[in-house]
Amino acid sequence: MSELLSITTQGHLCHIRLNRPEKKNALTLPLYEGLTTALISADENPDVRVIVLGSTGDSFCSGNDIADFIAAAGRPDAVKIPLLFLHTIASLKKPIIAVVPGAAVGIGTTLLLHCDLVIASDQARFQLPFARLGLVPEGGSSLLIPQLVGHRRAFELLVMGESFSAATARDLGLINQVVMHHSLEDLAMLQAEKLAGLAPEAVRQSKAMLRSYTQSQLEEVMVAEVEQFAARLGSAEAAEALQAFIEKREADFSRF
Repeated sequence: MSELLSITTQGHLCHIRLNRPEKKNALTLPLYEGLTTALISADENPDVRVIVLGSTGDSFCSGNDIADFIAAAGRPDAVKIPLLFLHTIASLKKPIIAVVPGAAVGIGTTLLLHCDLVIASDQARFQLPFARLGLVPEGGSSLLIPQLVGHRRAFELLVMGESFSAATARDLGLINQVVMHHSLEDLAMLQAEKLAGLAPEAVRQSKAMLRSYTQSQLEEVMVAEVEQFAARLGSAEAAEALQAFIEKREADFSRF
């Protein structure tokens, strides 16, 4: 797993970095498992006060690794592994800061909904291309994004699925701050150190209070989303879209 993730602890900060730069940090089932283990470990470590989630290379996370998901489609645990990751990141007791240097696609964007602070480079781009791939929203996005932006804008983001800028993501409330690319790491670490310097139990209790009223509903939604997502993976529409993606061509839905 060490080759897929870079994990370091410095002072009160645990840095977890996706480390598949050659694949734009696309998530595979082993990478989901590694992330889940790393997040739980950091959350349970008494020396850690803040978790920093970042990446190596120019991309943050380009979404699910399509080839890996097609290969794992028949596995009975294929749905459980991403779902456990989502439940884990959504239920962390300690604050998590995401640092986004570049592309954040699909789950690369929806996982940010469960982070407490998100700082992005001015070069970052975001996209939720679920319907374009014959799929449906995941990661709690069908609940959380309409809460943030309303139905019509959520429909635009989750169904039309076009790419949008870091400035737009900030204006929509999906991220907190946009900074110059060359300053991203320094400014993110400054925020992380500030957060780590606050009263740790007060921070944890405040986070729990902010989420307590919606947590059970979010968990139900994430389960339903994953089940529908898995069902869509076996659809003819998704087969066409995913094959088109692999062949680097436009999907043809004219026969459906």
